Amino acid sequence: MAGVDILATAMNGGNAAFIANLYAKWVEAPDSVDPDFASLFAALGDDARSVLGDAAGASWAPRPISFERPAAPAEAGKGAPLSRQGTIDSIRALMFIRAYRVRGHLEADLDPLGLRQPGHHPELDPASYGFTEADMDRPIFIDMVLGRETATMREIIAILRESYCGKIGVEFMHIQDPEQKSWIQRRVEGAPWRTALDKEGKRRVLTQLTEAEGFETFCQRRYVGTKRFGLEGGESTIPALHAIIETAARAGVNEIAIGMPHRGRLNTLVNIVKKPFTAVFSEFGGESFKPDAVQGSGDVKYHLGTSADLVIAGNKVHLSLQPNPSHLEAVDPVVAGKVRARQDMAGDTRGRRSVMGILMHGDAAFAGQGLVYETLAMSQLIGYRTGGTVHIVVNNQIGFTTVPAHAYSGLYCTDVAKSVQSPIFHVNGDDPEAVVFVAQLATEFRQEFGVDVVIDLVCYRRHGHNETDEPAFTQPLMYQAIRGRKTTRTLYAERLAAEGAVGTAESDQIHKDFVATLEEAYKAAASYKPNKADWLEGHWAGLNSARDEEGETEEPTAIPLDTLRRIGNALARVPDDFDVNPKIARQLEAKAEMIRTGEGIDWATGEALAFGSLLLEGHRVRLSGEDCQRGTFSQRHAVLIDQTSQNEYVPLNNIGEEQSRIEIFNSLLSEAGVLGFEYGYSLADPRTLVLWEGQFGDFANGAQVIIDQFIAAGESKWLRMSGLTLLLPHGYEGQGPEHSSARPERFLQLCAENNMAVCNITTPANYFHALRRQLKRNFRKPLIIMTPKSLLRHKLAVSTLEDMTNGSAFRTVIPETDALVAPEKVRRVVLCSGKVYYDLVAERRDRGIDDVAIVRVEQLYPFPKKALKTAIEAYVNAEVIWCQEEPENMGYWHFLDRRIEAALECTATKMAASRPRFAGRKAAASPATGLAKVHAAEQAALVREALGV
Repeated sequence: MAGVDILATAMNGGNAAFIANLYAKWVEAPDSVDPDFASLFAALGDDARSVLGDAAGASWAPRPISFERPAAPAEAGKGAPLSRQGTIDSIRALMFIRAYRVRGHLEADLDPLGLRQPGHHPELDPASYGFTEADMDRPIFIDMVLGRETATMREIIAILRESYCGKIGVEFMHIQDPEQKSWIQRRVEGAPWRTALDKEGKRRVLTQLTEAEGFETFCQRRYVGTKRFGLEGGESTIPALHAIIETAARAGVNEIAIGMPHRGRLNTLVNIVKKPFTAVFSEFGGESFKPDAVQGSGDVKYHLGTSADLVIAGNKVHLSLQPNPSHLEAVDPVVAGKVRARQDMAGDTRGRRSVMGILMHGDAAFAGQGLVYETLAMSQLIGYRTGGTVHIVVNNQIGFTTVPAHAYSGLYCTDVAKSVQSPIFHVNGDDPEAVVFVAQLATEFRQEFGVDVVIDLVCYRRHGHNETDEPAFTQPLMYQAIRGRKTTRTLYAERLAAEGAVGTAESDQIHKDFVATLEEAYKAAASYKPNKADWLEGHWAGLNSARDEEGETEEPTAIPLDTLRRIGNALARVPDDFDVNPKIARQLEAKAEMIRTGEGIDWATGEALAFGSLLLEGHRVRLSGEDCQRGTFSQRHAVLIDQTSQNEYVPLNNIGEEQSRIEIFNSLLSEAGVLGFEYGYSLADPRTLVLWEGQFGDFANGAQVIIDQFIAAGESKWLRMSGLTLLLPHGYEGQGPEHSSARPERFLQLCAENNMAVCNITTPANYFHALRRQLKRNFRKPLIIMTPKSLLRHKLAVSTLEDMTNGSAFRTVIPETDALVAPEKVRRVVLCSGKVYYDLVAERRDRGIDDVAIVRVEQLYPFPKKALKTAIEAYVNAEVIWCQEEPENMGYWHFLDRRIEAALECTATKMAASRPRFAGRKAAASPATGLAKVHAAEQAALVREALGV
């Protein structure tokens, strides 16, 4: 028990148990423990075994720490065994070093204002490990930990304080990967940032700070009282961005997409992405960012983005700043999706290092917005990984008027990033050299390990939330400190002058030259006019804008019959050695029969034929959503799973060697995050069909910000097209309030200026053509489809292969198809959309009604006025009914009422009534009832009302 006694005198019982258990783990698996402990155990050899071996399995009570010292400590080294005291000291010291790696950030000097003084943590006190002042200068064997074989406690403390408790605080010990932890340790211990920059590097940082501060000061002087959400107090953000971009460029990154909120956006636009100062000053003067010939509502200047090709570190790099609304973190998944698309387009699908995302955040938003976590949660998933994003939290230590104590529950605003084991580098924003070092380090970490990394840039907000705000109303002490604080640039210039790196005269000249540049741009802004818009360049070259409100254009979407059969045969085929589920095998047999006969093509098969045809034409297809590989209703089975090996087989990727590939990913349980990601993907790649499927249509409720701010308005506000397709299962089948309605009324309310298409389609063939139309047009628009549920297997909701060939195309309106319904005797025309059509047809057939025509409006917007007029003008004696399953205050009625009226007024012959009437559920607060009997009664009543029986 001598080893236990030694250990008991070395530390308290909890630490001893920790070390003993760690040693036991090391004996069985040396690579399973912290490398520093493993190294020490190996160096101690038999001494470690005698000291720790018994303790690993022993049960013992803590004993008082003994502070007896040997008369003359033995020399510690690799060549000689440690003395009893040497072993005790080594273990204590190693525990002490580890504590600094875990908790050193708690005593780091991070707040430029000095309002949040670091506290004292007992685990960072050498006394907690039995060391007293008398022990400070005794050499201790630490086996090259901290880069030293031996060191005194005084030396150890100095190294640790400088490494972990200075202007940089590092959180990384929560990371499970030993290689990542070791990588960070090697690069931060010893505080290498102290000597990282030479004189030229320091001058470059000073110049960047001058540009950051000078731009804000100039705008404040020239545009007094104008909101710009300036960067004052956080100017170190600009050198940080420069460092990230330059480091990435040297590492081979050739494209960088940036997402950020409004604070500091103008500064980033001009000083990072190199938007001309003249253009920004023109916008300050009230001019549009786009040419007069380009339509669109535009947006305020601090929401806009831009892009540019720059030569950085000798390499050409494409930089883009994504436009963003005031919904602060909504841009996060959009940027991630855009990065993923660019990587896929470049063929960088393994390492994913050639394109990188930078996301900037506010402190309150990073902690408070759930979309931050949703984006982080995607970062290492197979369908969404991008090789890591560099996050910069511009930590103003306040959110609007909310102090940190009210803004988040954790210690730091960045705590959420620990959930994905991202390293977090906290840095004092008033130490630009430390900021630049951290920025370089974070980027190198991303390139090395392909994971997200977070920089917490602790700074302040010199003005209020905006330039017209009075922050002292709510934060008097903070703003008293800010008023007395010199700017970051001033402090750094004084520091460089004191060092002799950049003299005061040179510093002043840098500032003077930059102000002259701004003044010249300001004068030129008076006559500045943008001469082009960049939205249809690069990957978008060859596409056009489109603002046809009528939506009557037809694109050739039919394909040859032999091509359809080729695709269909591939859909029904699996490899001989593939153990397919017996139920799916029967479905494949049925699918093969559909293709052979050309009859009975169901919804899933029509969809797969559309996908396959696009793949053969060289387009890629990307579909993601919750359970979309199988399909929510077991209808798709686009990815088959071997029942023995769990291997995957995708029939659509096995049509022919010349085809492109489809990717289908079951997403994480996120709507806003995943929809934002797919929107971003569609922004980057107009040649790929990108689809997001809601498990049920109402799941889109959770992504309303993405729909409202990006999908519906992105083209009008920012001149950014998207061809994203949303598949939203919709229909009233008694599944209750939550799984009946995809809320079509919300989408229709957003419709204007031909901004998107909204459809409720009733046949697989029309669905086939709608999907193909997305890529066959010479422009891109979002497509919202209310997809079916019960119709997926409805015996009447089928098509033929011929419906997809022989010059067929998407039909915005499908006229009456029953030859027994003669136009001259029709007393009523029922207009409808979606599943209710089949309920109406069934009731009409059962009752033998032949004087009611049923016309399907397959596309609700753009409203097909001409096609509807053609479909109904023969019914000269008829009244017109609009029938829907949804309550009167929901669905399509209020959107279509006057549009139908306008179509009726344009018919060649006057109809019996000039306005339609409504048939459907009465107005309600909830989309649907949760009671099956009530649902059935409501459904039967609205069908009878529509038919007039």
